[in-house]
Amino acid sequence: MKQTLHPLMLAGTGSDVGKSVLAAAFCRIFLQDGYSPAPFKAQNMALNSFVTPEGLEIGRAQAVQAEAAGIPCHTDMNPLLLKPQSDHNSQVVLNGKPVGSRDAYDFWRRRHEAGVSMKGTDDIDYWKEVCAAFDRLNQQFNPIVMEGAGSISEINLRSTDIVNMPMARHADADVILVGDIDRGGVFAAVYGSIALQDEEDRQRIKGVIINKFRGDLRLFDDGRKMLEDICHVPVLGVIPYFKDIYVEEEDSVDLAAKSMQAERGRVNVAVVLLRHISNFTDFNVLERDPRVHLFYTSNTDDLLKSDIILLPGTKSTISDLYELRRNGAAQAIVRAYRQGTAVFGICGGYQMMGQEINDPLHLESDLERIPGLGLLPTTTTMTEEKTTRQVRFRLKDSRWMTGYEIHMGETVLTEDKDVAPLVEMEDGKVDGCCVNGKCMGTYVHGILDHTDFINMLLQPFAEKIKESAMPFDYHTFKQQQYDLLADHVRRHVDMTLLYQILKGHD
Repeated sequence: MKQTLHPLMLAGTGSDVGKSVLAAAFCRIFLQDGYSPAPFKAQNMALNSFVTPEGLEIGRAQAVQAEAAGIPCHTDMNPLLLKPQSDHNSQVVLNGKPVGSRDAYDFWRRRHEAGVSMKGTDDIDYWKEVCAAFDRLNQQFNPIVMEGAGSISEINLRSTDIVNMPMARHADADVILVGDIDRGGVFAAVYGSIALQDEEDRQRIKGVIINKFRGDLRLFDDGRKMLEDICHVPVLGVIPYFKDIYVEEEDSVDLAAKSMQAERGRVNVAVVLLRHISNFTDFNVLERDPRVHLFYTSNTDDLLKSDIILLPGTKSTISDLYELRRNGAAQAIVRAYRQGTAVFGICGGYQMMGQEINDPLHLESDLERIPGLGLLPTTTTMTEEKTTRQVRFRLKDSRWMTGYEIHMGETVLTEDKDVAPLVEMEDGKVDGCCVNGKCMGTYVHGILDHTDFINMLLQPFAEKIKESAMPFDYHTFKQQQYDLLADHVRRHVDMTLLYQILKGHD
């Protein structure tokens, strides 16, 4: 039996320094070394979520980390999830279930001013909830790989912080500070982050990892020693920047780096770039399928040039549909379909393709009704209850496949047209709508991870596909990438020293 290790927290000098990816890497490394790791992030803010086997919702990053650790994901890995609905408002998901929407000021500041420690305006004790989730997880796995949020040096938020150093104290975790050298100022960021902690938290920071280094690592040898001298903690590793290893992104911040234009001579698949796009990981398999060129756009000319248009999920369906009408993209999608382009919608995109969307309770906007694109004979009514579940489904005469649902609202057929549901569920229910091979939609996320459906989607454009192009095995690819990521991090981090720290020998 492996020795029990201290929980490991990867804290950051700022946002987007690589904490999520490093957490996935260490989950894989510990798994390879015979341990039973599990990820944990007390509070996450992201639109890119996932559904657990129990039908509950967590942040996508923790689902990815659980996959790297070789275990099913669970809400205890991310007990509190905030899903932004606007610049000032977020849906709050606690232990996998939505508990309402909260204004950011009410959620954080007013409770502090009222002196109610770690409680929201609805009297939910979030601190108690996230600690309980960690404690349950810590009884089952060894070690827990914890991820902080943003920067640990936001001293103005310290009294309401439930994800960084207060959680490290509760877990009695060894903290490794991650700094991003690619953005510049890493010496000040690391030193300042440590210096701004109180004495107890400073003692808890046991090492530093410098991430995203470009160039010859030997050029940082002096810098490494200088950093250790001024911070009085070891630099455990300097990790080179990589582009050839793929791990799913947590949020849409990296969409700008993706392809944004059509290409000649390939099946062009356009993902409509919505303002509130969510679960864009639905398109990861297609993005790597050699038979197609996938790109993101809201440009009307590029939509008209595409062979297939994909309407993705969104956290604000009505708002995004209104914007598509305002900027002309909605009209371009309808026109493209009439000219032979295939249109496929997932979740919110499926809702948009219908005749109308009704919001009688004003759950999403002040509008009670907005016309849809009119491509499917369906109508959607927004409801207070949220559907979250994992599903097994199949196309007609196909094998069973897996996916998940995360949506508000119910969609029904409005006309007795000669249309069919897109998929049959294992429980005997059906989902989605298929007018023909070029016009369909579904609530099932993950349907594009499966070769059977991709082949059906591409079939009308078979003449553009090279005979040598083969379908893409995404599951095998992801497992290979986790191993490559673990190898990359293992080569550049002093794992012997890290294990000494986690065993209490620092």
